[in-house]
Amino acid sequence: MTPTNNAGLHLADFSLDALQCSEKGYGFAEFRQLPKARQLRWPDDVLEQWVFDHAGHDPFLNDYGEIDLSGIDWQVETLPVEDFVAMPTGPSDGDAIECYEADPDHSIAVRKHGVHMGVKLCWETHGTWKRWPIVLDRDLINPGDQGLQLVEGRTRVGVLRGRMLRGQPIAERHLVWIGRPSKRSAT
Repeated sequence: MTPTNNAGLHLADFSLDALQCSEKGYGFAEFRQLPKARQLRWPDDVLEQWVFDHAGHDPFLNDYGEIDLSGIDWQVETLPVEDFVAMPTGPSDGDAIECYEADPDHSIAVRKHGVHMGVKLCWETHGTWKRWPIVLDRDLINPGDQGLQLVEGRTRVGVLRGRMLRGQPIAERHLVWIGRPSKRSAT
C-alpha cells in the first residue's frame, strides 16, 4: 500500500520508516526520533505497538489506513472485563481474538522471553496483561459509530476471554490505551 494523499499522517506514511529502522538494527529507538513520529506526540508505548510494529502490516493498513493519526489523543483508562467480551477488532484480523481465546494457556506459555518475561506472572498474580492494549473510539474509524474497537492486543484480549470462559482468575478491570478524537483538531 502506498502512502495516502489525504492531509494528516496515516499508517502507510510510516511503513518505509519502520522497515528501515528495523533493518538497520536501531529499531524503535531510532523510529521514535523521526520527525513524523515526533509530530504525532503519542506515548511511546502506543507509537511502538501500533505504528512501528504494524505500519507495514497489510491487515492494519486495510483496517486503519484512512485514519488521520494526527487527529488522535491518547489516555490510559480502565475498562471492566465485560467491555472486552464483545469488543471487535479490525475486520482483516476479525477471527484472531477467538483463536487466542481457544487456548489461553498456550498463548501465555509461549510468551516467556525478552519483552515477554513476566507475562505469565502478571496473569497469575493480577489476572491481567503486562502491557496495555491499544483501543480506539469507533468514531475515528467510521464517523458516527459508537463504542470501542481493539486495534492491538488481540492475543491479550483472547487470553482474557479464554481465562474467563475457563473460570480462571481475571481482574474485574483492565488498563488500556484509548485513542479518542483529538481536541487539538477540533479547535
